[in-house]
Amino acid sequence: MKELKKEDIDQGVFDLYDAYAHNKLERRQFIEKLSAYAVGGVTVAALMSAMMPNYEDTRTIKADDTRLESNYIIYDSPKGGGKIKGLLSTPAGMSGKVPGVVVVHENRGLNPYIEDVGRRTAVAGFISLAPDALTPLGGYPGNDDEGRAMQSKRDRDEMLEDFIAAYEYLKSHPDCNGKVAVVGFCFGGWISNMMAVRIPTLNAAVPFYGGQPSAEEAAQIKAPLMLHFAALDERVNAGWPAYEKALDANNVENQAFMYPDVNHGFHNNTTPRYDEDAATLAWDRTIGFFKEKLG
Repeated sequence: MKELKKEDIDQGVFDLYDAYAHNKLERRQFIEKLSAYAVGGVTVAALMSAMMPNYEDTRTIKADDTRLESNYIIYDSPKGGGKIKGLLSTPAGMSGKVPGVVVVHENRGLNPYIEDVGRRTAVAGFISLAPDALTPLGGYPGNDDEGRAMQSKRDRDEMLEDFIAAYEYLKSHPDCNGKVAVVGFCFGGWISNMMAVRIPTLNAAVPFYGGQPSAEEAAQIKAPLMLHFAALDERVNAGWPAYEKALDANNVENQAFMYPDVNHGFHNNTTPRYDEDAATLAWDRTIGFFKEKLG
């Protein structure tokens, strides 16, 4: 099978994958539509293989990295799923208390990519908690297809409560200085926006290509926002102008970055949607923002 590189893949394939990843297409429909791009020796199987996440070769920080301690915990979410599993990562050799960051997964549970982001956050000097909203259904099942199907069975407002509870857990953690932010991706971007709506004491929120609250909800936000968007992500970007208008009208501190020529999911380094330059810049900006707002 020919191994495809990002530049070998037509933009139409990325658009199809976006629809598939967000439950707009069933797997059978996705495969059928991919056949239109199986030309010039490129097979549907090769396209499928190229688009699926590669977790084995993309991890940037191992679980036993000496720069941090990383362990699974169970915390209480009485208004959400009851008991929620999460990956708690703390910087090694802390001298004093440090800020906390809730890391929110996409629409498929706590997969290896988000665990890696949680560890990256800890290496940057924060206590991070990456919850698994699939815990009440048995937890992330080991693959994203099943994870998406499982997550679609949970109420998203109930899942929001699980992440609000994660904020409360971190805020009261004995090693936390009481300042807590959130960063999230896709579904997690929506959660990040909504945590800013729901938690007046949230210190900062960074949604990556996340769905937007209503104008009425935006008026409740107190936390400063940094928002990251992919220029090719027409679906999410359509809601940004109205959201920006509502934020500005209510004097909510916000800064948004539109990354040219990249797709939804550009930060996720496990699929060909990943764009190294944009992802690195966005993450550097995010960590700098957290240090400014939580320091």
